[in-house]
Amino acid sequence: MGEKTDELILDRLNKILRILAAIATKEMKQRNQIALLSQAGLQPKDIADLLGTSSNTVRVELVALRRTRGRKKYE
Repeated sequence: MGEKTDELILDRLNKILRILAAIATKEMKQRNQIALLSQAGLQPKDIADLLGTSSNTVRVELVALRRTRGRKKYE
């Protein structure tokens, strides 16, 4: 395959990923969307792009989620 074909495939896969992420997290609160998408392996910038927010917002939520989970382990 050529370089243009590879780029086209990656572009289409990226669009499919966005559609699936939007469908899977449609009814969730933003924090839960971020948690799920992060667990699926997406980077904060990608999550932010998908949710229409900033990557800083995503990072702050991820830190808060880690703190919450850490407390639950010791309670």
